[in-house]
Amino acid sequence: MSKIILVTGGARSGKSTFAERLATKCNSEKKAYIATAQIFDEEMKYRVKLHQSRRGEDWLTFEAPFRAEIAIKKAAKVSNLILFDCLTIYLSNFICSFDNLDDIDKIYRELKIIINDLINAAKDFEGTIIFVTNEVGDGIVPENKLARIYRDCAGIANQMVAASAEEVYLVVAGIAVEIKNLAFNV
Repeated sequence: MSKIILVTGGARSGKSTFAERLATKCNSEKKAYIATAQIFDEEMKYRVKLHQSRRGEDWLTFEAPFRAEIAIKKAAKVSNLILFDCLTIYLSNFICSFDNLDDIDKIYRELKIIINDLINAAKDFEGTIIFVTNEVGDGIVPENKLARIYRDCAGIANQMVAASAEEVYLVVAGIAVEIKNLAFNV
């Protein structure tokens, strides 16, 4: 039976570090890491190396900037714990794959398909999967269309994954609070 956990928070809130600590408490001999980032510049290269150095060598890494459900299925064959870092970078790759951002309905339809594919792969996994994501909708409404689409896609995706998760942690200033069990359900 799978266990889905979502870790969310703002930029540099300590989400990934918390998710890595949470993963080590799962006592899994074989831990898998789904990496969604693409390295296009030195700054992103630095960030990737930082994450790699914190994980250590006992992690199996699967790079998945696209079609990450396939990487989840591959990781599931060799591990009982997967850390997916991160959903919002994955969404950035998805949005940037569109040549035209004018058909918002198409983008949202395809978004729901790729997130459902991730969720279904996670539900089929016989272990624990931890998704890391950013809470990007806490600020003002962005002034440009691309940023608004990104914010909206992140909000939709985060809600979809959170609905399927057993646990949802909000990380602020390095402090994590489990919020799903505190939620008021109507």
